[in-house]
Amino acid sequence: MRAPKGSPIRNPRAGGPSEGLLRDFPERLEGDRFRPAADIFETAEAIVVRLELPGVLSDQVRVNVEGERLRISGVREPPGGSPPRRLHRMEIGFGPFERVISIPISFDKDEVRAHLENGFLDVTIPKRSSSRRQVEVQSK
Repeated sequence: MRAPKGSPIRNPRAGGPSEGLLRDFPERLEGDRFRPAADIFETAEAIVVRLELPGVLSDQVRVNVEGERLRISGVREPPGGSPPRRLHRMEIGFGPFERVISIPISFDKDEVRAHLENGFLDVTIPKRSSSRRQVEVQSK
């Protein structure tokens, strides 16, 4: 398995001791992007999309509503300090990320809200009221 594009990790000898470094990499890495974990759940009032984004600041995230899809993208910068001399395991993704999620309910795009706190981005998508309304029938 090859290191992600742009990664400082090199595997000079396939089958050598470093072969297993990236073998257990979860599906959270796609090419040169990482894929943050997401929970999607429903409350009585809304659909909530929660992304795990520790180390990401609010100005590093973009949330867009495109038709019936929610697009969350941004970048997580690696922490400062000296680069590793030898890497034994790499599971924390850095760099650009993007998640596109289809929203299966009718919602008001102007009411979507996003809040980033303690490493979690919550995007709240309020449901449209589906309550019935009786319409008065008028005559002349």
